[in-house]
Amino acid sequence: MNRPNSLIGSPVERIEDLRFLRGRGQYVADLALPGMLHAVILRSAVAHGRIRSIDTSAALASSGVHAVLTANDIGPDIPVIPLRQEVTPDFQRFQQPVIAKDKVRFVGEPIAIVVAETQGEAEDALEAIAVDIEPLPPIADRVSARAGTSLLFEEAGTNIAGTLTALRGDAEGAFADAPYRRRERFEVQRHTGVPMETRGLLAHWDDARGHLTVYGAAKTPFVNRRTLATQLGLPVTSISMIENDVGGGFGVRGEFYPEDFLVPFAARALRRPIKWIEDRREHLLTTNHARDAECELEIACTREGRILALRGQAFTDVGAYVRPVGATPSRNIAQVLSGPYSIADLRIDVTLLLSNKTPSGTYRGPGRFEADFFRERLLDIVADDLGIDRVEFRRRNLVREGDMPYRLAEVAPLGLGSECDSGDYAQTLDRCLGEFGWNEKAKLDGLVIDGCRHGVAVGCYIEGGASGPKENARLTLEGDGTVSVYIGSSAVGQGVETIFAQIAADALGLSLARIRGVYHGSTTFLDDGYGSYSSRSTVMGGSAVIAAAEKLKQTIRAEGARRLGCAPDEVSFLGDDGIAEGARRVTLAELAVANITADGTFASHKRTYSYGSHAAHVAVDPDTGHVVVLEYVAVEDVGRIINPETLHGQAMGAIVQGLGGTFLEWLQYDEDAQLLTGSLADYLMPTATDFPHIRAVTLEEKPSPNNPLGAKGAGEGGIIPVGGVIANAVASALRPLGVTINALPLSPPRVWERVEAATRSK
Repeated sequence: MNRPNSLIGSPVERIEDLRFLRGRGQYVADLALPGMLHAVILRSAVAHGRIRSIDTSAALASSGVHAVLTANDIGPDIPVIPLRQEVTPDFQRFQQPVIAKDKVRFVGEPIAIVVAETQGEAEDALEAIAVDIEPLPPIADRVSARAGTSLLFEEAGTNIAGTLTALRGDAEGAFADAPYRRRERFEVQRHTGVPMETRGLLAHWDDARGHLTVYGAAKTPFVNRRTLATQLGLPVTSISMIENDVGGGFGVRGEFYPEDFLVPFAARALRRPIKWIEDRREHLLTTNHARDAECELEIACTREGRILALRGQAFTDVGAYVRPVGATPSRNIAQVLSGPYSIADLRIDVTLLLSNKTPSGTYRGPGRFEADFFRERLLDIVADDLGIDRVEFRRRNLVREGDMPYRLAEVAPLGLGSECDSGDYAQTLDRCLGEFGWNEKAKLDGLVIDGCRHGVAVGCYIEGGASGPKENARLTLEGDGTVSVYIGSSAVGQGVETIFAQIAADALGLSLARIRGVYHGSTTFLDDGYGSYSSRSTVMGGSAVIAAAEKLKQTIRAEGARRLGCAPDEVSFLGDDGIAEGARRVTLAELAVANITADGTFASHKRTYSYGSHAAHVAVDPDTGHVVVLEYVAVEDVGRIINPETLHGQAMGAIVQGLGGTFLEWLQYDEDAQLLTGSLADYLMPTATDFPHIRAVTLEEKPSPNNPLGAKGAGEGGIIPVGGVIANAVASALRPLGVTINALPLSPPRVWERVEAATRSK
């Protein structure tokens, strides 16, 4: 693409940061409308049971209460939340109703919504609701789910939601004659994304217009509008989803949840604006959980270290229901277990199990974080078995640049295939090793320094992005000669206002000051949009902006030529100075009276794959189990870099999230499927001082051939390999003690227990 201003690739400071630093951000909790009421949700305190009765009379009589709505008030047919991805008949059997009617299946499931003048009055009334639930045997883990002695859905006759299978070549045949085989079992704990801002909604029904406005939309507003319209029996055009500022998304925020129906339903029923803001306990209890997977993985190799085949059986705990993207992590585990390595024969079966836990969804690097831990941990074990240097073992098996595009395994029964678009995987590995100083640091493996054992590790990964099918944009020439950019992508904290302004300015040949603003996400801006998920915004949205910019320039030329009385090809586009034909000029402001606007769409089903390598140096105190990350280095090639500053922030934040999931974060349940870590006092999060020694290097050596920008998704790569790299570093440190590491998290008590177990077994 022509980049006359070279804004693409420049470290432009985030445009949106100025209003945040001045305290002018507007989150949904900041909003207030005349006559606004407040809602709270009564949630089940029982993990599994049949609802005998719900008595709301005392609550209805409470001060300030306007309504207490249960399933009976919504109607005989309770809407269910449809799947957004991985739509199969098997999974559709287990979709979540927007409110429990006859049965509850997890602690936190909505039973009633209370609407009152103030939130305090609503919470007081909630305590007055009497609910009688007959307890049923809970399913608190994957073992109980597989046993099937208690069923979440009796009519289905099973707690297995379905199985996804990744296939490539003939794994069984390859294993039959393999000179070396190794099988290991691995496990990743349940944890989730924790944005600074919890979920929230403000719904307003305009009776005169027959129009519903919902503030607080995020991630996929257009999809959610269609879902809500169907559930309420309204035309799609009768609903507006408004995207406010968002304090982080990470995949968990913005999917359709029960509250996305309940709050608008109540607003329409009461003809009053209603606001609901989730508290932190509700977030940990009800917002999508993630990870929670185990895998028995087997590898076949030559004695020289060439991987012949990979096969395995994984089990994921998706919780009580299959939510809109509940199967996506399982699909990713299956498809990317081979990662950046050339493995001709592969079969991975991933079985989705139901339990009485909070339903799962996507969280940054869904399925990929788990798959990389499983695979990279196994590769270190195999290299040690074969007596081959772990770096050399990886290098021998990386997909080569000449093999691009490289086809990944197809996932049945979804019929989903994908291919890595471009890349030199060995290049990022070598750069990472060099930045890290591998040759010297590797000598520290297992050494005791000041009472701590040191270990290092390196791992490789791929990051899928640019999910289709398309994205839309509109560019409008304003009366002052500036351009407004409207985009179907959403902002979830990733800096889209800055990125799209850079792309639009370069595509139009304008200065950044000529971009009046980037308006994103809300359904009022465009007829349709596809949102922000799976590292798609820059590739899909940015390419749509380029398409719209080309049309806008053509329209400007045509209008300028009409005014100047010449042919469009005789007109020169002068950027900020308008257009010219010889010595005659027309400014952009003068042209704007013609109401010049242009729509652009970028459609593609070809994904992009960033790739990279991470390395870590840790010190482990075997007496306490405490692990200190002394150094962490990340190198990733992302195709074309739009803004190195925002990209660096994405990488650093993702790495810290990965470290949090590796060491600290764990949503633990007891045998009754009661959540034990329902506050930030129990669910530990990383802080700014926990992991200070992190370096991230981003490259743009291999642009993607699949879009005009050459860009690849880059929002998730930082988190994907962290669990595997850290686990291998800890295992390297403790190898002299006979310790094996096959499960996350690596909290001090768990590491200490592994050391003690190894000591006792000697």
